[in-house]
Amino acid sequence: MALPTALAGIVWILFGTGTTLSVPALTGAIMCMGVATANSILVISFARERMAAGLNATAAAFEAGGSRFRPVMMTALAMVIGMVPMAIEPGQNAPLGRAVIGGLIFATCATLFLVPTIFSLVHGRQLVTCKSGPR
Repeated sequence: MALPTALAGIVWILFGTGTTLSVPALTGAIMCMGVATANSILVISFARERMAAGLNATAAAFEAGGSRFRPVMMTALAMVIGMVPMAIEPGQNAPLGRAVIGGLIFATCATLFLVPTIFSLVHGRQLVTCKSGPR
């Protein structure tokens, strides 16, 4: 769910800054998608570990969003801060920096809030079986 949100952020910032869609912008989109995917996998894998430890889907998703907040923010902020000089300079690589910044702002919010919500909705509906039968 973070990837469509990242695309929305990329389109939003390119439109908002008047930047044309170009090869550097598409390269930035690919970079952004990679980071967004890695961050989402980090949150989901932690939530699955917590579910395997016995938590229900909602508690596991809530704990994953809270405990993975800092690593996800550090990864996204490192990329965004690194791209700021490229995005503000008037050169040919400005679309790359702008696409990464816009996409990561949206994708990070989606990773921290939307992905755990969808995880808890999807996994909360599954029937859990244990030794004493279905619960």
